[in-house]
Amino acid sequence: MSDDHTHVQEFFGARAADWDSRFPDDGPAFAAAVADLGLRPGDRVLDAGCGTGRALAPLRAAVGPSGVVLGADLTPAMLQAAVRAGRDRDGRLLLADVAALPLRSESLDAVFAAGLIAHLPHPVGNLRELARVVRPGGALALFHPIGRAALAARQGRQITADDLRAEANLGPLLARSGWRMTSYVDEDARFLALATRES
Repeated sequence: MSDDHTHVQEFFGARAADWDSRFPDDGPAFAAAVADLGLRPGDRVLDAGCGTGRALAPLRAAVGPSGVVLGADLTPAMLQAAVRAGRDRDGRLLLADVAALPLRSESLDAVFAAGLIAHLPHPVGNLRELARVVRPGGALALFHPIGRAALAARQGRQITADDLRAEANLGPLLARSGWRMTSYVDEDARFLALATRES
């Protein structure tokens, strides 16, 4: 396992048990972002880097009982926390690296990714892997329940010009990865970039 994986697993593994209690008010923001993804009943969707599975219930509600909801995460402790919270009832949980998903090409309609992009060791390749598993015309949502400036302030840092989530950086990054950015919102209450899988 690479150092990148070890660092991510250690960081989130140490925080998994109390992750949800640290962010108790994020539920409506997750639900609103899922609504903006435009899922339909019967769709197949992946929550990439699902953590404790906070998006799984709104994803299940969007695709209905005939849809497929998958949650993939690299950190066993996060998936265990999702199970303890009962969120495995809303989707199938996979211990998996988003850089090498155990899914067929073009097998999904959409990917939802909350807080993921900052943890990708190879953003172009990793986003290309997400594109691989989504059908042409399918959707991607890159989400965070607070905007870039608010997150930086919370972490005691400044936003830098090379921030991957800056609109000027993210659009070209997505384009190099098989996606076309269709919407970009970065405000205190949320960050949400939507993209469509190119054919």
